[in-house]
Amino acid sequence: MNLKLKIWRQKDPHSRGKFVNYRLNDISSDSSFLEMLDVLNEELISKGEEPVVYDHDCREGICGACGLYINGRPHGPDSLITVCQLHMRKFKNGDTIVIEPWRARAFPVIRDLMVDRDAFDTLIQEGGYVSVNTGSAPDANSIPVKKLYADLSMDAAACIGCGACVAACKNASAMLFVGAKVSHLTLLPQGKVESNERVRDMVAKMDELGFGNCTNTGACEAECPKGIKLTNIARLNREYYRATF
Repeated sequence: MNLKLKIWRQKDPHSRGKFVNYRLNDISSDSSFLEMLDVLNEELISKGEEPVVYDHDCREGICGACGLYINGRPHGPDSLITVCQLHMRKFKNGDTIVIEPWRARAFPVIRDLMVDRDAFDTLIQEGGYVSVNTGSAPDANSIPVKKLYADLSMDAAACIGCGACVAACKNASAMLFVGAKVSHLTLLPQGKVESNERVRDMVAKMDELGFGNCTNTGACEAECPKGIKLTNIARLNREYYRATF
């Protein structure tokens, strides 16, 4: 495959960025998107140019590090995947591919396609901890949990914190992320002790960090690589109102 790439290049958080055009030839349709970027960087390094900076780690769709905006979609033109799981067969020979970093005030650009997602870590820390002493695994399993709640909690816990929900939302809302983190603890008896304090603190910190309000358009769910449901936002709102009033 022969491709034209339009990639956002930005030296540091305080510099003006711009799109730079690159051409790549003979890219295998079986290669992953990140492997394609690896090829580009090898060519740039061989020419003595600066490689394109982007995040990656596990390359197995688990860590959520590879957050890229590709042709107007977080993680690119596929569903329920991260960028590292996106393959070049989703594109056509001669295509122009536009690659950008997440665009959100709470996720400032560090360099090129890499953004600072410490805001998500801060939100997790604000949620505190679970104080219930569950003991060993058999002791924890002895606490009865309805299967419905266990399943819903596990589904919410599947969130990998990639930030696609924020990138997809026109207001850069983190409601789906916070909703998932609140849900997976609130639905379990071990998480109910601090539930009121947790939801108040996380919502307050979310606003403080500059995330926007929920738009109710469902773009976050549509682009989430783990299929986190909007019902988690509804649960977050219910828990917040209960904790506040």
